[in-house]
Amino acid sequence: MKNRKLDFTQFYPEVYQAVAGKDYIVYAYMNDGAMRALDMKPLIESGGIYEPLKDPEIFRRKITVIGYTVAWDLDGSRDEYRCIDVDPFVVFNSPVVDDVPEEL
Repeated sequence: MKNRKLDFTQFYPEVYQAVAGKDYIVYAYMNDGAMRALDMKPLIESGGIYEPLKDPEIFRRKITVIGYTVAWDLDGSRDEYRCIDVDPFVVFNSPVVDDVPEEL
């Protein structure tokens, strides 16, 4: 999957599964067959809507996939308008990794 150019008029990135890792890293399985490692630290440190994710328990326990992207369902409603999420293109532009580390 590395170095392969995608036609974004025909392809829209989707996240199929998300796993919270150490140090605010999210491992995302994507619809192009790759797994990506998204470093959420810069977004979390910026505050705003990402402020609740500073709590490591919330970051780890509330992560899910809603609307085909990484999301945190804070109230358990599964409502994409009430969750915290990340644009799937931001996730897609994260580095490709081989696997989720055994130690999370």
